[in-house]
Amino acid sequence: MIERWNRDQVLALAPDAPSQKAAQGVSSPGKWSGIGATADAVWGGCKGSGSTPYRACVDLSEPAYRCSCPSRKFPCKHALGLLLLWSAGGVPAAEEPADWVAEWLDQRRERLAKATTRAAETAESPQATGAAGAGPADTRRAEQREQRVAAGLSDLERWLADQIRQGIAGSRRHDHWDELSKRLIDAQAPAVAGALSRLSSVLNSEDWPARLLSEYALLHLLCVAHRRLSAATDPAVASGSDVAPATATIVTGSAAEAPGIREGVGGAGLLQRVRERVGFPVTKEEVLAGETVRDLWDVVGRRDEEQDRLIARRVWLRGRHTGRAALVLSFAMAGQALDASLVTGTTLDADLAFYPGSAPLRALVAARHGTVSTGFPSGSTVEQALDEVAAALAGDPWLDSWPVVLGPVTPAGSGSWHIAGPSGGIPLHPSTGTPWRLMAVSGGHPLTIAAEWTPRGLRPLTTWDEEGQVIIL
Repeated sequence: MIERWNRDQVLALAPDAPSQKAAQGVSSPGKWSGIGATADAVWGGCKGSGSTPYRACVDLSEPAYRCSCPSRKFPCKHALGLLLLWSAGGVPAAEEPADWVAEWLDQRRERLAKATTRAAETAESPQATGAAGAGPADTRRAEQREQRVAAGLSDLERWLADQIRQGIAGSRRHDHWDELSKRLIDAQAPAVAGALSRLSSVLNSEDWPARLLSEYALLHLLCVAHRRLSAATDPAVASGSDVAPATATIVTGSAAEAPGIREGVGGAGLLQRVRERVGFPVTKEEVLAGETVRDLWDVVGRRDEEQDRLIARRVWLRGRHTGRAALVLSFAMAGQALDASLVTGTTLDADLAFYPGSAPLRALVAARHGTVSTGFPSGSTVEQALDEVAAALAGDPWLDSWPVVLGPVTPAGSGSWHIAGPSGGIPLHPSTGTPWRLMAVSGGHPLTIAAEWTPRGLRPLTTWDEEGQVIIL
């Protein structure tokens, strides 16, 4: 049985603010007819400008949406309005879905079964398992790309040394990195080029010299790591050099014991993470062909941001039993629909497949086994959360975000705000401003808060009130 979502959870599914406003305009009972809800679906007809009502239905188990209206937004205002009506208790229960809803649900299950079969066949294929070797042309192209990337990063390393030697006063021009970014794109290192092109945003802050030097240091670390780890994987190169062996352990002690941080991460996992940061892709097929982790995954928060003319959606999950953190990413051009299948505040019984790396975080939902009602997640102390972030940074020094669930904690401060607990506090990100809504929910009392850790502070995402109701911040 799907636990009924509240108003905040429904409105968070809207693709934009106008859709939220429009959905509230069609959420009154008088707009709807033929409405009903079962354990995993809700449906109804919404009166529109024509003589025939728009038929809208929602598969609550994923969720997925269908509406007969011509809107290109997904979900449309009618699907959202129907969910708002359902969240307010305005949709009566039904024993069976309407015929047209049942037909759509059956079609979805059939497509899902076929997709699962294809995925299993792909995972067992020689291409996915690596049993089939690459052809001569593929090998030659791969070698050429490796050479281009190595040359591009060597160029970047020299450029960074020049910047430090000459000083960073000339970096105040917003086009300072354009030429180098173009050369890195030509060198087939797109992720590094993107990181360079985003440095102009650093110049808008008062402490831009310190932040710029920090970004330069991370770029230099990436160049050196790629050079040394790539050399260490080639015995002919490593035998006569001072490069540390690729199997050297980087994470030890408590960091090695943190969930999802593997002991001895200085080998293939770290090399894979470095290559990903450079721009070598890992396909979905390769990820899904690997091992999966089944758990009850709490969807603790979501944040959208514009990145390189794309809208990137970050959905954060935490495993109830494994304690692991996971990030599900989706991208869309501005105005297009983003993945809305993971609803903040719900708990999903699912298999996740993690991208390879020394501190695996990004994941794909490989299989769903249903949504369960287990209450809100338990929080950790500030000290425990910081220990976990430290372990993640030891495995991936370029990490810029990590999900934490803190509790019991309270928002505190006056000019500078932070989340405080018995064992200490963590400052909020400067962009958060005064956390009015969080303060209103807290009322001075301790809360459980889900937040996104960043090097500049926490971004609060979600909290739960004294009745356990999820509130999206």
